[in-house]
Amino acid sequence: MDLHEAPARHTHQSAGPSADGADGPRVDGPHALRIGLGGPVGSGKTATVAALCRALRDELSIAVVTNDIYTTEDAEFLLRNAVLPPERITAVETGCCPHTAIRDDISANLEAVEDLEATVGPLDLVLVESGGDNLTATFSRGLVDHQVFVIDVSGGDKIPRKGGPGVSTSDLLVVNKTDLAPLVGADLEVMARDARTQRGDLPTVFTSLATADGVAPVAAWVRARLADRARATGGGTPE
Repeated sequence: MDLHEAPARHTHQSAGPSADGADGPRVDGPHALRIGLGGPVGSGKTATVAALCRALRDELSIAVVTNDIYTTEDAEFLLRNAVLPPERITAVETGCCPHTAIRDDISANLEAVEDLEATVGPLDLVLVESGGDNLTATFSRGLVDHQVFVIDVSGGDKIPRKGGPGVSTSDLLVVNKTDLAPLVGADLEVMARDARTQRGDLPTVFTSLATADGVAPVAAWVRARLADRARATGGGTPE
């Protein structure tokens, strides 16, 4: 089989039947808030997921789905660092370009999310991490409710200026590794200016996960999305 035709493979082993007892998607009632994280290889997506889990796990019921092409490397990183109990972390091996499994054929990712909701739910939040991709990566709205795009300063301050759907249309743009800016000659003010030009009113935050509470602005954004959802559905804010 050609690489680009290889189906994504969901590697979670503890999946159970749907709520009505039959195999297949869960369709009973509202699902957890689903947030997708995409971005280039090495931008800090997995580190951001890990930091979010640590920041929010005491107040929210969280699960994570990771995507890699041939391995479960990112899930293994999260497991080694014990950011959540093992049964709350699962992996999808895409076998193809990463964006295919988060945008074009979301079935393996959707199954992974629904399995988690069936086996460890009820959940407040599911984080779906894409495999490393380029600036065109976007998530299907059939898979996630909101999408975060993570870039970093190591490629220079030109990245926001290059645009692309990930930079210009994601619900939140994260510019990571700001502590490295002096070492690579990246001007954070230029990156902020160009991000505003590309994104208009859509928010951008700057993070350094090497610092204490560096993920705070991303965690605050996630909390705000949960509060928005609670207001829209007439429910309370998750405790």
